[in-house]
Amino acid sequence: MTNNFRRFNSRVGVVFVFQNRLIRLLSWRTPTHTLSFLAVYTLLCLDPYLLAVLPLVILLLFVMVPSFVTRHPPPPTNLSTDSYSAYGPPVAPPPTVKPVSEMSKDFFRNMRDLQNSMEDFAQIHDKVVDLVAPPTNFSNETLSSAVFLFLFVASCILFLASHLLPWRAISLLAGWAGVCAGHPSIQRQLVSTHKDHVQPRERRTQSWVSSWIDGEIKLDSGPEMREVEVFELQRRSTADEWAGWVFSPSPHDPLSPDRVTGHRPRGTRFFEDVQAPPGWEWSDKKWTLDLLSREWVEERMITGVEIEMEGERWVYDISYDDESDETEDGTTIKGKGRRMEWEEGTGLGKTGPWRRRRWILVMVTLKVYASYHLLPLYSDEKNASVDETEEARECVESFTVGTATVLEHLSTNFESSLMAVMLVLFLPLLMPLPSSLLRTDDSTSAMTLQEIARQ
Repeated sequence: MTNNFRRFNSRVGVVFVFQNRLIRLLSWRTPTHTLSFLAVYTLLCLDPYLLAVLPLVILLLFVMVPSFVTRHPPPPTNLSTDSYSAYGPPVAPPPTVKPVSEMSKDFFRNMRDLQNSMEDFAQIHDKVVDLVAPPTNFSNETLSSAVFLFLFVASCILFLASHLLPWRAISLLAGWAGVCAGHPSIQRQLVSTHKDHVQPRERRTQSWVSSWIDGEIKLDSGPEMREVEVFELQRRSTADEWAGWVFSPSPHDPLSPDRVTGHRPRGTRFFEDVQAPPGWEWSDKKWTLDLLSREWVEERMITGVEIEMEGERWVYDISYDDESDETEDGTTIKGKGRRMEWEEGTGLGKTGPWRRRRWILVMVTLKVYASYHLLPLYSDEKNASVDETEEARECVESFTVGTATVLEHLSTNFESSLMAVMLVLFLPLLMPLPSSLLRTDDSTSAMTLQEIARQ
C-alpha cells in the first residue's frame, strides 16, 4: 500500500495542474480565456456533431503542437519581428512526462493537494448525504412518498415529451449560467440575494409544502398481519405412550421428504423457542389449536393418515403390516408399503408411530421509527409530545442553516468546491459493483419458521 501510494503521488501532479487550469478558466482569472471557452462551448451546443472533432483538436493543439515546439525551439533573438521557422533538424530532446522524486517539492505539493481534495470530498459527501438521504430513504414515509410521486410523474412526462424539448438551447443556457455564476461579481450578488430573499421565505415554503403533503398524501399505517402455523409432533414410545418430540413447521406426514429420506423432523423442543421472524412480533401470547384438522390435511393432500374429528384433533399415521420400521431416534428404515387416502377415526385403533396437530397464531409487523426526519412537520404522528415538537423545530432550523452554509461555501470557496464536486461525479466509476444482491422471499409463514427452526 505504501509503495502504491508513493507511485501514485509522484504521478498525480498532472491532475492537479489540470484542476488549477480549469479553476482559473471557470473563475474568470483571465476573462479572454473564459470567453474563448464559452465561444467554443456555444459552437458545440449549436452543432453537436462537432463533438467528434473535439478530441482530435485537443490532441493537436495541446499535445502535438507543444511537443513540436519543444523539439524545434525558436532561435534566440532580441527582435520581436523575427518569425518562427519550423524548418531544420530538431535541436532539443523530445518532452517526456516523468514522475517526480520522492524528496522534491513537487512530491510534497502533490501530497498537500491530495489531502485537501480528500477533505473537500469528505465535506461535500457529508453535506450531500445530509441533504439527499432523509427525503429519499423513507425515514419519513410521507415526505419520501411525495418525492417518489414527483419523480415518477416527471419521469413519465420526460419519457413522452423529451423529444419536444430544445435540448441545444437548454444546454447553451445552462452552460452559460454555470460559467457566469463563477464570476466574482455574480457570486457576491447570488450570496446577497440568498440572504435577502431566499432565507426569509424558507419557513413559509416549508409550511406550505407540509400542508400540501398532509392534505394530499395519505398512507395506510395499519400493520400487516399474517397467520403462522406450527405443528406439534409426538411419537409413540416403546411403552406404547405418546411423548412430545418437536414443534415443527412441517407436519412430518408419511410422504414428506424427511420421512422418505429417513431424516429426523426439524423443529424446536419447546413452544417458547418459536420466535417471530425479524421485523415481526406476535399479536398474542397464546397459541390457538386448529380444530379444523380435515381442512389442512386436504389442503396439503396428505395421505395415509387418520384424522381425529373430536377431542384434541390429532392426526395419526395409519399403521400397515408391511410398513417401514423406525428407530428410537426418529429415523426411518426404508421398506415397502402402501398408502391410501386419509380416513376418519378416534386414534384408538392401530396407528403409526407419529401423530401431529396444528397450532396457529397471528403475527404483525413491527413499526420502526426513524432516527431523524428531514421535515418533522410532515410526520403523521398527531399526538407528539412537547419535547418532540421542539426537536422537530431544531431539525428544521439546522436544515435551513445547513442549506445556506452549503450555498455560501459553493459561492465563496469556488476552487475547492469544484474539485470536490468532480471527485463526487467520478468516484462511482471507480467503485466495484456488488457481487450479489439481497433477495426477499414472499413464501408462506411456515417456510419462515422452518428457517428459524434450523437455526
